[in-house]
Amino acid sequence: MYCDKTLICCECSENFCFRAGEQEFFKDKGLVNEPKRCPNCRVMVRVLRSGKDPSTISEVTCDQCNNLVVVPFKPNGSRPVYCNRCRNQKSPDPKHLVQMKA
Repeated sequence: MYCDKTLICCECSENFCFRAGEQEFFKDKGLVNEPKRCPNCRVMVRVLRSGKDPSTISEVTCDQCNNLVVVPFKPNGSRPVYCNRCRNQKSPDPKHLVQMKA
């Protein structure tokens, strides 16, 4: 029913994939607009809007695919850090997908 779409981030102008599972999650939550920002820029915007210190944001390598990912915390090495794609592959049930706010 859904297929992956390539979108362009309004913040960094980079291409990002709006995956079929994310599209289904958006529909289930009643969200009608596609995301305007890539996952990394969404993290940055969420941190800034919440009033948190941007220095808590870290750019790390996903422990599964080795892609760079921005996370809103400083990893301490006790647990693996995954990008959204790898995290969602580990938990494919749409109820476990992370809600992406634009």
